[in-house]
Amino acid sequence: MSNLPEMLSGGIAVGSFVAGLFFLRFWRHTRDPFFLCFALSFWLEAVNRVLMGLRTRTDENEPGFYLVRLLAYGLILFAIWHKNRPRR
Repeated sequence: MSNLPEMLSGGIAVGSFVAGLFFLRFWRHTRDPFFLCFALSFWLEAVNRVLMGLRTRTDENEPGFYLVRLLAYGLILFAIWHKNRPRR
């Protein structure tokens, strides 16, 4: 049996974690919530991928995994909306 799906899931998890660190660095310099939301979103995706890799039979469309991904993408959409809303 091939471990390729688990290896790819681990690679995506590491990449997502590193991307989160990248956005955290920008947040530390600017204190802009846009970058913090992106960092949190990528870290949620990393945790989601690790949990998917630890399960023996994983379907990406299971509600638990799907809801975590929906939350991560919702954070990105919120960050974009928050950044572009009209200022008063």
